[in-house]
Amino acid sequence: MVAAETRAVSGCALDQILVMLHPGMPFLTEELWHKLGARHHDLIVAQWVAADLPTDAAASADVNWLINLISEIRSVRVDLNIPPSAKVELRVESPSEETIVRLDANMPAIAKMARVGAWFFPASPRGQFAQIVSGTDTYTIPLEGVIDLAAERARLEKALAAAQKDRDGLANRLNSPGFAEKAKPEPVERARDDHAARSAEAERLAAALSRLG
Repeated sequence: MVAAETRAVSGCALDQILVMLHPGMPFLTEELWHKLGARHHDLIVAQWVAADLPTDAAASADVNWLINLISEIRSVRVDLNIPPSAKVELRVESPSEETIVRLDANMPAIAKMARVGAWFFPASPRGQFAQIVSGTDTYTIPLEGVIDLAAERARLEKALAAAQKDRDGLANRLNSPGFAEKAKPEPVERARDDHAARSAEAERLAAALSRLG
């Protein structure tokens, strides 16, 4: 009885392991899946592992706060072409006690994943800086000495002009009755996708340019 139960539990655990490994090694896990027993379906359509576990609302909020802040810092770094090797300062305006505790507790992760050297408050921004709003807090990242501000502004302005030109050209093409009525569905759909992509790119570049003031 015990041996049978042990085999059943082990088999169930192995099945779940194969399900979790499948996205990374689909061919091997699919083969093992069928060789380990009779199956009614392929592994690729097996239900993902689900766990009915209690959740910690406070811990979940802390993790979401950390993910959002790191994502915002990374976004600024990409948009403003800040070198990956460059460490930046993070300054926060009027932080709550909760934010201070979170920053202190998570600074090693923020430093590693967002390349932040240190954080300070109050912000007291001087010179050129980028602003980030994450949750209820406003942060600034000083840019002087980190990037060539004049060169970066010129790069963003040039890229923005190109994106806007492409966007407007695609809009004119889509609004042309001759194109919409006579072209095949594939070119029309492709033009719509390209227009959406260039519109989003223009918005991203405009936001990045506004960060420079």
